[in-house]
Amino acid sequence: MPALLTLGSLPRGASLASSVSCSSGRSLFFFFVCCTRPWLAAATTKLPGLPAAPLTKNVRGAVALFGFGKSKHKAKRSKLSEVMQAGDPVLHEPAVEVPLEEISSYRIQKVIDDMVEVMREFPSVGLAAPQLGVPLQIIVLEDTEEYISYASREEVEVQQRDPFDLLVIINPKLKTKGSKTARFFEGCLSVNGYRALVERHLEVEVTGFGRDGLPLKLEAVGWKARILQHECDHLAGLLYVDKMIPRTFRTVENLRLPLPAGCPKPGVCQEIAAVEP
Repeated sequence: MPALLTLGSLPRGASLASSVSCSSGRSLFFFFVCCTRPWLAAATTKLPGLPAAPLTKNVRGAVALFGFGKSKHKAKRSKLSEVMQAGDPVLHEPAVEVPLEEISSYRIQKVIDDMVEVMREFPSVGLAAPQLGVPLQIIVLEDTEEYISYASREEVEVQQRDPFDLLVIINPKLKTKGSKTARFFEGCLSVNGYRALVERHLEVEVTGFGRDGLPLKLEAVGWKARILQHECDHLAGLLYVDKMIPRTFRTVENLRLPLPAGCPKPGVCQEIAAVEP
C-alpha cells in the first residue's frame, strides 16, 4: 500500500550546483558530486554537448546521476537508495533558479524525467529536485485515483483530496491565500519511514514555468495545496520536520496510535471569530 503522503539520484555528499558560462555566454550547469561509491568510477568521460575534456571524479558522479553512461539494468536499482535523506546538505540549503534559456536543454529535461520516474516508482505524490541531489528549483507532483483509493472516504473528504494530472513546475513562487489552515500527517521520501502532523494553508497560488518554458499560474486548495507547499519548502531548504507539530513525530507503523495529551487533532483548524469591541 502506498504511503499516506510521501512528498518527496545521486550519491550522498552532493554539493550545491554552480553555474559557469561558455564562450558563447550560454549558461551550462555542472553538478559537482563527491563520489563515495565505487560504481560511480565507471561513468563516462564526456558529457554530450560539452567541450571535450577529462572529467574530474566530481563530474563523473554527475554523469552517473543523470543516466549518462548507465545501463537500463543499473537504472532499475532501488530508487530509495538514490533519494537524499535528512542531514544531507543539499536538503538544507536553498535551491537555485533554473535560467529560462536552459529549461529546454537536454540536462534539465533529463532531470525532470528522472524526478517523474522516481516519484512514480515509489509511488509518491510529489518530489523536489534537491531530493535527488540536484539543487535546482524544480518540483513534480501528481495525485491519482489509485493513490486516493487507499485512503478512507472520510479522510479524502476532510482532506479535500481530488486527483490531478502530472504537474512540472520550474522556479515556482508560492503565495498562500486566505487564513484557513488544516493539520494532517505528512511524510517524505527524504525522512523515510516517519510521519508527523503539519499545519498548512488550505489555499495557495503558484506561478512559475512549465517544462516547455512557458509561464504558468495555478490555484490549489486542500490536499493539492498541501503538496505544493511541501515541495516548495524543499526548494527553500526545509523539510516537513522543520514545521511539524511537536510530539506528533512517529513511525509509519505507529501512525494510527493515539496522539499525546495536549496535541491538536488532525483536521481543518477552527477559525476564531473576531470579537466586536
